[in-house]
Amino acid sequence: MLKVTANIDIPDHEIDMQAIRAQGSGGQNVNKVASAIHLRFDIRASSLPERYKERLLAMSDQRITSDGVVVIKAQQFRTQEMNRENALARLSQLIQSVTVERKTRKPTRPTLGSQRRRVDNKKNRGKIKALRGKVDKD
Repeated sequence: MLKVTANIDIPDHEIDMQAIRAQGSGGQNVNKVASAIHLRFDIRASSLPERYKERLLAMSDQRITSDGVVVIKAQQFRTQEMNRENALARLSQLIQSVTVERKTRKPTRPTLGSQRRRVDNKKNRGKIKALRGKVDKD
């Protein structure tokens, strides 16, 4: 059971993890040990609340496929257990990012004083630029 927040838990059967061989440097160890973890989590088939499913599917994250499956490849560490924990932590972090409620923006109007300051500043800049003209020789 993966505990994401106080209210959200993901059962283990909804998370598919496979051990694969890691890429990159590491010598002979990389070629013979399956220490990387390939995590797959189907958003649509999960037990998450609908509003979080919709937010996850609406995200433009490259880890989420067009079918609505989160794919995380963890190969940062040398041991399978550490990579497994890392993959679960990254999945938890992704789901936590959509649970945060964003404040709705309330449009405001500029104050009368700020409008006047803006116009005065524009007038002053205009005067300065007007004085930059050529000087007449009399």
